[in-house]
Amino acid sequence: MDIDRPRALDAFYEYVAPYDAANPRIALKIEHTRRVATLCDTIARSEGLPAANVDLAWLCGLLHDIGRFEQVRRWETFSDAESESHAQLGVQELFETEDDAPGNIRRFADERYEDNLIRAAVGFHSDFRLPDDLDARTRLFCNIVRDADKADILRTVNESSVETILGVDKRAFLASRFSDEALQAFSEHRCLKRSERHEPADYLIGLICFVFELVFAETKRAVAAQGHLFRVLDDPFGLDRPFDDLKTQETWEHIGDEVRIYLQTRR
Repeated sequence: MDIDRPRALDAFYEYVAPYDAANPRIALKIEHTRRVATLCDTIARSEGLPAANVDLAWLCGLLHDIGRFEQVRRWETFSDAESESHAQLGVQELFETEDDAPGNIRRFADERYEDNLIRAAVGFHSDFRLPDDLDARTRLFCNIVRDADKADILRTVNESSVETILGVDKRAFLASRFSDEALQAFSEHRCLKRSERHEPADYLIGLICFVFELVFAETKRAVAAQGHLFRVLDDPFGLDRPFDDLKTQETWEHIGDEVRIYLQTRR
């Protein structure tokens, strides 16, 4: 599949142009999309994929969050629980129309034979687990997108406000505590299910747990080199204040110590 990157980028900016770029959520997702696409390219190259597949990985990254823009327009939230799955909104925007037309995907690429792979990469990128029945090639591209997405989400927390990301003010965030289910997921070194997030502070546990399930060595290297994870541990959302509850703050500091040890032993 030959992918014309300048054309795809132009199509992306044309797609997002009607959305309000002054909205910090929209601006965040435009920048996030560009960075995820670039990291997908880097991961694919590090895995020795041929040029056409590197381009395909880049395109999957460019399209992975296309549903976020409609999510923000309709509901003004990043919460799938309070709206609809942004991944499935992305699939709808790219592939589903009322008159069985091909949808927006043809704005980005002409050939149809990679449509199923792109649909999977977009539709499954935020799932807790990938389906067991994916073929090896599709699983590879899904994992590339999922790794790149996780790595850049760590950056967004350092460059955005808690209000933009979570829709709560900083007082409510600092007054929240970690739920038992979120702490259990951390202790098991696995990602956090959405149903296990009960408090605003649990969002941080979900972020930190990303490092336990990164697939590619290049992603782990990038996360360590960029330093975004450590900034999240030291100063989440740039609030420069501890949690109101002393036990919650002590737990967060213990989590930071454990994550640093984990990363040091797996380099």
